Amino acid sequence: MTSLWQATRPHLPTDPFVPGASFDSVVVGAGITGICTALLLARSGQRVAVLEARRAGDVTTGNTTGKISLLQGTQLSSIIRHHDAETARHYVTGNHEGQSWLLRFCDDHGIQYDTADAVAYAVTDSGAATLAAEHEACLQAGLATVVEESSTLPFAVTGALRLPGQAQFHPLQGLAGLAADLRAHGGQLAEGVRVEGISTGRLKGDKIQVNTARGSVTAENLILATGTPILDRGGHFSVLTPQRSYAVAFAAEDTELQALDQMFLSIDAPTRSLRTAVVAGRSYLIVGGNGHRVGRESHTQGLVDDLVRWTREHFPAARPVHFWSAQDYEPASALPYVGKLPLSRHRIYTATGYNKWGMTNAVAAALALSAEILGGQMPWASKLYATRIARQDALSTVKSNAGAGLELLNGWLGGLARTRTVNPPEGQGIVVRNGARPEGICVVDGVTHRVSAVCPHLGGVLGWNDAERSWDCPLHGSRFTANGTLLEGPATRDLAPGS
Repeated sequence: MTSLWQATRPHLPTDPFVPGASFDSVVVGAGITGICTALLLARSGQRVAVLEARRAGDVTTGNTTGKISLLQGTQLSSIIRHHDAETARHYVTGNHEGQSWLLRFCDDHGIQYDTADAVAYAVTDSGAATLAAEHEACLQAGLATVVEESSTLPFAVTGALRLPGQAQFHPLQGLAGLAADLRAHGGQLAEGVRVEGISTGRLKGDKIQVNTARGSVTAENLILATGTPILDRGGHFSVLTPQRSYAVAFAAEDTELQALDQMFLSIDAPTRSLRTAVVAGRSYLIVGGNGHRVGRESHTQGLVDDLVRWTREHFPAARPVHFWSAQDYEPASALPYVGKLPLSRHRIYTATGYNKWGMTNAVAAALALSAEILGGQMPWASKLYATRIARQDALSTVKSNAGAGLELLNGWLGGLARTRTVNPPEGQGIVVRNGARPEGICVVDGVTHRVSAVCPHLGGVLGWNDAERSWDCPLHGSRFTANGTLLEGPATRDLAPGS
């Protein structure tokens, strides 16, 4: 599966990886968070390197819908429930600063974006009540949302909530602009460099040795911008719920899209996200939704097919041309976790838990992290990100972790219940018993792959994702290709081969 953005990504020059090099800051992960943080540090005069295991933007950034919006579903009412209205106001302030910074950058560097109103809509009475609650939360948090009884959508709604003056863009065009400015300020971007861990014991002072499969570099500061942080020492994996959702880009005629001059998101389940885009002179309708917890959906291709069915029902002439999915992390605290890792004397920082709203949260996090590293102050950030991994976070995830433990047990039992003589059909994968260990067998493009079905992170038994043709971990969201190559963490190494 390849997103519209990946299929039309601009060229992005990179730099060679030089083992033994020393930097002021090393950033792990070349999405919006990582590149933006590195750029802000490089502008201050720091020697900065960004290390990306795959290509820049290959994980979440290149698979979003590209909405740059402060109206974020039921995010504000959720924050108020978990905390209070003051915290929600700090969240809006941070996201507004992130949005403003990003749009100013686009203006200054000639990066195209579209201004559009953001609209949350409901199709049920209960959804309308949820909209009313979110409207009240928005007003408390300082967002001037407008309640409406109808929309320009081609189906009936029971209510709508609109926030004027939001934006949308091609996220990889934005990322390429950020990366170019990073390199113009002396920063480096190296792709194909997977960080596997760090060493600190034998180095002078507080320097950190960053270990990769291609050698090591050292840094005064280490910023983990990898979705779930790849170092378990922060414990973030225990308070994040990995979610996967799907998107389809449809080729469409301008006449069919004329009414869609806004960005839409449903309040009711299953989620439906809609926006338009013009890329290389062609018009597209982008429809997303059907999210689920990673590794816990038995037939993911059916979710993609459902998006196509729903879209054709309402936009009959639309033709699907690109399919993709994205992974996001829902925080137990309802707020992103941003800042220095706790219980460490070294300067290791992270940003995670954007809950599907990364375009504004990522830049807000970059502003906060760079200010913290450089000794600056941002009052909204010190208050917003004061929520660390705390006991209440752990308690709120007991149920989720209990489910994860049951998933682990069921996975082992299920894998041990079948022998490896079973062969799946094309495009499918199963977990079978090979001695005392679960083994994953899949067939992709006529080739049979056999890998260990045990996640190298914390031992979860993997499940097959038939939409992405990947092995996904139901515990903490690590994902692997059909042949076992790591796609995203918190795991840091590939699957062991089968036999």
